[in-house]
Amino acid sequence: MSSPGSSVTTWEYLTAPVLIHSTQAILNNFGRDGWELVAVTTGASPEQLVAWFKRPVRG
Repeated sequence: MSSPGSSVTTWEYLTAPVLIHSTQAILNNFGRDGWELVAVTTGASPEQLVAWFKRPVRG
């Protein structure tokens, strides 16, 4: 429960395809923009990966 005067973090979310041959570069680029990796799932096919990111909404 929040106490008076405390703030609640509001999040924004992003999903993005991840190419196997450049995974590190893709994840590092999102990280530099403040995105935190939350999960990686398969897309329409098992070979297709989708990354799920979140970051606090900027005021």
